[in-house]
Amino acid sequence: MTDLSSTPMTADLLFEKLELAIHEHRLAPGTKLGEDDIAEVYGVSRTIVRAALQSLAHQRLVELKRNRGAYVAQPSVQEAREVFEARALLEPRTAYSAALRITDNQVAQLQAHIDAEHGALHAGDHGRALYLSGQFHIDIARIADQHTIEAFITQLISRSSLIIALYWQRRAAICESHAHDALITAFAAHDGPRAEELMKSHLLDLVTSLDLRNKTSAPVSLRAALSL
Repeated sequence: MTDLSSTPMTADLLFEKLELAIHEHRLAPGTKLGEDDIAEVYGVSRTIVRAALQSLAHQRLVELKRNRGAYVAQPSVQEAREVFEARALLEPRTAYSAALRITDNQVAQLQAHIDAEHGALHAGDHGRALYLSGQFHIDIARIADQHTIEAFITQLISRSSLIIALYWQRRAAICESHAHDALITAFAAHDGPRAEELMKSHLLDLVTSLDLRNKTSAPVSLRAALSL
C-alpha cells in the first residue's frame, strides 16, 4: 500500500483510499458515493473523483448508475454463493502448494500478519481485521507462486469483502476462528495435506457465517466514514 500521508492526491491514490474504506467496511454496500462529498473530504477536483470511481467500477467494487451516481456494489445472493464456491475450488489446493514452498521468512511474515489481525480485533476494529484476513489469503496464493490463480483469488477476496459486509450474520465468527493460526502451524511443518484440509474447513466456516438472503445495508454518512 502506498504511503499517502505526504503525497499529493491523484486519482490512483484516491482509488486506494476508497478501496481500503470499502474493504474495511467503513463504506458499506449500497452507500452512495457523492462526487461533491468525496471532492470536499479529500480536497480534490471532481475530475479526479470521477477517475477514481471509474477505476473502482472496473474492479467491481462500485456500481455506476445512469443519472443516479456511484454506489458501493451490493453482490447478489447468487454471486455470493458463486464466489465462495470458486474459493473452495482454488484455495485449498493453493494452501497445499504454499505449504510445500514456504520459507522460514515467509512463515514469520504470515505470523506478523496474523498478529496485526489479532491486534485489530482486540482494538474492536473488525473491519480492519477482516481486511487483513483477506490479505492473508492473498499472501498464501503469492507464496504458492501460482500467478494466474493468485490473480483470481485476489479478485474473489475483493468480492468476498463486500459479501461479508452485506450478509454476515455471526459477527463473532472472526473471533471464534483460529483457522489462520492452525494454517501457520501446518505451513511451518510443510504439511501440504493438513494445510489443504484446514483451508477447506475454514472456507466452510466462513460460508456458514453468512445469511444468504436478499438484503440491503443501512445507509451511512459518507463524510463521517471517509474522515476516519
